Amino acid sequence: MKIKVLTCILGIASACAFWASEAALLAADRAGRETFTGTIVGIGGELGGVTRPFTLTIKGQTSNDEAARNIEILRSGGQDALLRAIHKQDLGQFAVEGNVGRPINVIREHRTDHGRKITFVFERWLRMFELRYGTRSEDYPFTFGELYIDDDGKGEGSIIPAAKIYFDKKEDNTIAVENFGIYPARLANVRLSPELDSSM
Repeated sequence: MKIKVLTCILGIASACAFWASEAALLAADRAGRETFTGTIVGIGGELGGVTRPFTLTIKGQTSNDEAARNIEILRSGGQDALLRAIHKQDLGQFAVEGNVGRPINVIREHRTDHGRKITFVFERWLRMFELRYGTRSEDYPFTFGELYIDDDGKGEGSIIPAAKIYFDKKEDNTIAVENFGIYPARLANVRLSPELDSSM
């Protein structure tokens, strides 16, 4: 599966909230920290039917200037250069029950008709055999997720556990997000934890 994302000179469809500056983006980062909880639901393959609780903690966002810089790095150096540029960014954490949480490297947010869309990317968990044997899956170093949250703090989304991010020159220089033989999983029953909601 491949998600195609039009760049449109820093106004990107689908992943625009992740990559680019756009009028629909929130003008400023939310103050404080937010924590969402929910359930990952596997759709197909080995993960089909598997459910695991997760926690997403957000403590910052990628600025418009940083997003524009990420686009240029991806365009000129590819995803390896992008990974090197963002891997030290710590804007929150994504944790699945039973696993050590991963720092979120990129996070963007914009308003929708019914709430907001949160898009996040982080360097994924690499298994030991991938590192040792240099398997093809090593070419899919990111985890890419999207959440749609309504104004009551409830929502759902999806996550690609092993993703490749690149410019597809055959498709008018669109940004493509491609998964590695794993169906995107659903993020279900997502809730904003009220005790950590900075607005309270």
